[in-house]
Amino acid sequence: MVFPSLPSRRGIAALLLGLGLVLPLRADPPYAGTIFIDPDILTKDDPSTYLSITEKGRGERSMFDRRTNSFNTVNARLFTAKFSDSRAIEVQVNPEFSATKARKLAVRYAKVIGRLPKCLRLDVDTVWIHAGVQPFGGGNRNLLIHTGQSALYEKDGILEETLVHEASHTSLDDDHAAAKGWLAAQKSDPDFISTYARDNPTREDVAETFLLWLAVRHRLETIDAETARTIRRTIPARLKYFDARNFELSPMR
Repeated sequence: MVFPSLPSRRGIAALLLGLGLVLPLRADPPYAGTIFIDPDILTKDDPSTYLSITEKGRGERSMFDRRTNSFNTVNARLFTAKFSDSRAIEVQVNPEFSATKARKLAVRYAKVIGRLPKCLRLDVDTVWIHAGVQPFGGGNRNLLIHTGQSALYEKDGILEETLVHEASHTSLDDDHAAAKGWLAAQKSDPDFISTYARDNPTREDVAETFLLWLAVRHRLETIDAETARTIRRTIPARLKYFDARNFELSPMR
């Protein structure tokens, strides 16, 4: 399945109820959704491991499209994106875009994906790019991008933060979301970091937490002191859990 993504700011109040994990009732978490907290955790000025894009022509691909909420087989425009520290990714662009526009989009998003820590790119085999104002998505060894929504994320300065969240679904959830150590950290921490994580503890907690672990442990200068205190106070066990994983974080300095 494609993992549902974070909604827009306006949609936070309509989040789904949590699935399957019984946890004690606690006070409201400090944040609604973590991608909105700070736009500077990763930015367009950060280094990227992106090397090149190669056109592969056209090919039939099954791509999930949130505009129809379904998988559709299309004769996609295909590109191979290469990175200096990880394997290549196939970028599949909806043929609603011209060949010239499709290449520009493939290059644009490959550069952004190259800014993500290596551990978040390890399981990304493909990227789907469509038009439309629809949430991004992660899972399926894939990243889902809708360019209209991307423009809104970019306006708020949170394109990179959003892709960290989605790539956490793709590359971290399978190994950690149901791990005994992670579930123990959930139970022992004072609270969830966001209402989105609390309401979807088995599906969103890893992705909601990883971005702020990255900020507190490796980009502390990008967040204010009160935010850092709140994160440390709210999820100390989860932070320690991630500390022990020895994630590969290149190209982060």
